[in-house]
Amino acid sequence: MKFFWVDATAQESWDERKAVVTTALESGASAVVVRSEDAERARKLGNLKLVCDEGCDVAMVRFSEEELPAELESLEGVARLRELRGEGIELAARVEILSKAHERLAAMLAKLVDYLVVVGKDWKVIPLENLIAELQKEEVRVIAAVRSAEEARLALETLEVGTDGVLLEGGDLAEIKRVAELVSRSAERLRLVSARVVSLKQVGMGDRVCIDTASLLRVGEGMLVGSQAAGLFLVHSETLESEYVASRPFRVNAGAVHAYVLAPGGRTRYLSELKAGDEVLAVDAEGNTRRVVVGRVKIERRPLMLVEAEVEGRRFKTLLQNAETINLVSKDGKPISVAKLKAGDEVLLYLSGEGRHFGMEVEETVIER
Repeated sequence: MKFFWVDATAQESWDERKAVVTTALESGASAVVVRSEDAERARKLGNLKLVCDEGCDVAMVRFSEEELPAELESLEGVARLRELRGEGIELAARVEILSKAHERLAAMLAKLVDYLVVVGKDWKVIPLENLIAELQKEEVRVIAAVRSAEEARLALETLEVGTDGVLLEGGDLAEIKRVAELVSRSAERLRLVSARVVSLKQVGMGDRVCIDTASLLRVGEGMLVGSQAAGLFLVHSETLESEYVASRPFRVNAGAVHAYVLAPGGRTRYLSELKAGDEVLAVDAEGNTRRVVVGRVKIERRPLMLVEAEVEGRRFKTLLQNAETINLVSKDGKPISVAKLKAGDEVLLYLSGEGRHFGMEVEETVIER
């Protein structure tokens, strides 16, 4: 998942820095970079990961040398990182890329830290492309320092993979909110495919799950749900007005208790195990996703319908409540009620080629029918 940090060190007064920390917290930043002397009072503003030189959740060592020695290990900052590794806290290195040698330094530091913050001076893309390509199989999370939402978009999309996150510097409160919106939209982009409905069958009563979120879902958004983890149906949210019931723009009537629902990080959860405070993915017809928090789960006994669809020679199934207000999403991105669904219609699915072990993708053969 993409994420963003906010730098709250540049402002002269604590009141100004406090405003940056508060806005970052309210906007969903994953962490805030603070001055060490601000750490204690910043913690009183809310539950937020703090990054500073010492005394925070993440210790960050800065590298901004104009000239680098031939032996990078001799740098004082490298020694400091090795010292901190034994203290059991997360580590970050902030590197200004001034030359190819600094790029080499960044790649070396990636093996010592949890987060690598890369700062560009006279460049925007090429060194970042090189580091993303070189470090994509490393455990380190690469963060690009940016000063605007436009720069953040470029960093998050570089080489299609993009950086893991961005660090917004400058302290512009409006820009914090714009970056937050950008990161929310670019959290995960999924490829949805069109599947042909081949069978519809009323199967009797069962326990179905409504997922009520702590967010207002948009028309066109829903969740990916299904009986097989390899093929999940896009079930539309209850944002549509109906003559039968009022809209519930926070709700997805997701299906039977046994089904999977896609959560952040490519994980699946059983509908039956969801509870308040969990996170799932809201997904639209273009495959754009955002994290939403579960506020409540309602499990009630209702008549169910089995929907079976075929794509790429494979068949996938899901059980949904048999009601006019339950919608899948057609190949043209429009909601289609299960009450009007018929064989030959095409609906959107998300395909995963991997098996699952406790909700995580694994490379093994798994057959689910």
